[in-house]
Amino acid sequence: PADSLLYPYGVGQKDQKTPKLDDGTSKRFYLTVPFTFYSKEYQSLYVNNNGVISFDTPVRQYTPDPFPLADGRPFVAPFWADVNNVKGGDIFYREVTEASLLARITHDINQYFPQIPYQATWAFVATWDHVAFYGSETQKGNTFQAALTTNTNMSFVILNYWDIQWTTGSASDGDAETGLGGTPAHAGFNSGDDTNYYNIPGSQTEAIINITQTSNVNVPGRWVFQVDDFKVTGVPTEGPKVDPKHCWL
Repeated sequence: PADSLLYPYGVGQKDQKTPKLDDGTSKRFYLTVPFTFYSKEYQSLYVNNNGVISFDTPVRQYTPDPFPLADGRPFVAPFWADVNNVKGGDIFYREVTEASLLARITHDINQYFPQIPYQATWAFVATWDHVAFYGSETQKGNTFQAALTTNTNMSFVILNYWDIQWTTGSASDGDAETGLGGTPAHAGFNSGDDTNYYNIPGSQTEAIINITQTSNVNVPGRWVFQVDDFKVTGVPTEGPKVDPKHCWL
């Protein structure tokens, strides 16, 4: 079931939704507690339709660039690509206050980082639910999620990839029927300076379609990072493999 990987989301969780708008973004969301990302504290963020959570400034760019970016935009990119939720899908988000979900997140972090004493006191969950791509002539949709969590001292980001059916919008030279080719999606972290960043293996290659099968915590489809003072742990030495059925001539 989806809830074995994804944290609860949707209207039933009193989530907000981003507007149905190509290259759209949420309104500026002010956090009730600061979130530390690459040693800097942030009090606000944007949930951007194109698969990015950005701090202090929105990101409407639809074709991804490799990190590091030179323009100083700090953001988390669970799956940066040309989403068009007018064509299909919704992007949900909320701050988490319920004790049961904070306990579940705490359990997950403790399992993946047993040497770090951690108890989540705050979280923010954003979910891209079966979102379509720009120029789509198909019913393909991607479902993925990012959860930010902190105890005011340490911060973590959990990236969950449930169903990835396309990698590229047509304005990024992707195929309108397959959603493949061109400049594929990018996943990773950009600090906002030109030295601190991380690119998840397979980013901007056709192999990113298989991110649901990869992990740095031995849970297929889940990547988890400590991001207050960014640390990369358990990263595979090779990128994901490409299934021949996803290739094209």
